[in-house]
Amino acid sequence: MLTAQPVRSPDTIGFLLAPRFSLMAFVCAVEPLRVANRLSQRELYRWETISLDGAPVVASNQMTVVADHSLRDRSSFAKVMVCAGFEPETLYDPAIAKWLRARDRAGTPLGAIDTGSFVLAYAGLLDGHRACTHWESLESLQSQFPSVTTEPGLFVVDRQRYTCAGGTAALDMMLHVVSMQHGHRLAAAVAEQFIHARMREAKEHQRMEPRERQGLNDPSLVKAIELMESRLEEPASIEQLCAAVKVSRRRLEREFQRQLKISPQRYYLDLRLQRARTLLQYTKLSVLEVGVATGFRSGAQFCRAYKSWAGVTPSRERQRIHQGIAPSLS
Repeated sequence: MLTAQPVRSPDTIGFLLAPRFSLMAFVCAVEPLRVANRLSQRELYRWETISLDGAPVVASNQMTVVADHSLRDRSSFAKVMVCAGFEPETLYDPAIAKWLRARDRAGTPLGAIDTGSFVLAYAGLLDGHRACTHWESLESLQSQFPSVTTEPGLFVVDRQRYTCAGGTAALDMMLHVVSMQHGHRLAAAVAEQFIHARMREAKEHQRMEPRERQGLNDPSLVKAIELMESRLEEPASIEQLCAAVKVSRRRLEREFQRQLKISPQRYYLDLRLQRARTLLQYTKLSVLEVGVATGFRSGAQFCRAYKSWAGVTPSRERQRIHQGIAPSLS
């Protein structure tokens, strides 16, 4: 067991839960606190859950978490973390914004897990701060809130703001909190309890590189995919891709078929449509604006391509997502 530095009282961290929050990210944030208590043989941390009205909250996997508090309760916290997932705007309520701003005025550090960053941003509490969110919605956060400096890493600590990408990044952020407050040795011991062989740094990438993500071994194919991913709004032609990676069109098409069982044109279109789905989910852009942002020349062209790919129109897809219906994988 490890003995921490003396503390006067445990830090109580409040987790404000949004409907359909990520249970995995929430657990990854809470469990390091539990283990830090056990290993130090002291109650360094307490954690309590909060919902708008004190009612239980259903996570994105349909499991229900009982709330310890409503916003009406007079509770004090050492930190408040907003935990969200799909549709973070469902937690944005004037009462939520007022409550969070009051905590900020009282000097309480505020944090966000996964898309909880949107909730803080809606309330104006990330203005002038660096922040991150899940990679799927990072560009949406940036476009909706230009006064927030978005970063693509696992987590960001900027003054009184703690934000992380969700998933296992919540574990890394909380290990960082434990390390800052109670030392590296305790944080490392907590990490080992979770078979977490290395405490990841804040700026590490959220996503795998294309080589690992797709299981590729051809450098020209990897570079072509990286170029595609960087040019979704203004798609490059296949000829431009071939010139950039210095291979013939025939070879590029052959390698795509051999390693990915798909043509480069189809792969590129799928990337753009997947990006469109994310914009439909996480932004308020019109269907036409989403189409333009993903490289389509007209709204009609975008709608035809999207319906062929997803089986529903973009407008219907947005309705389905907001009804809690998960889109099928394409």
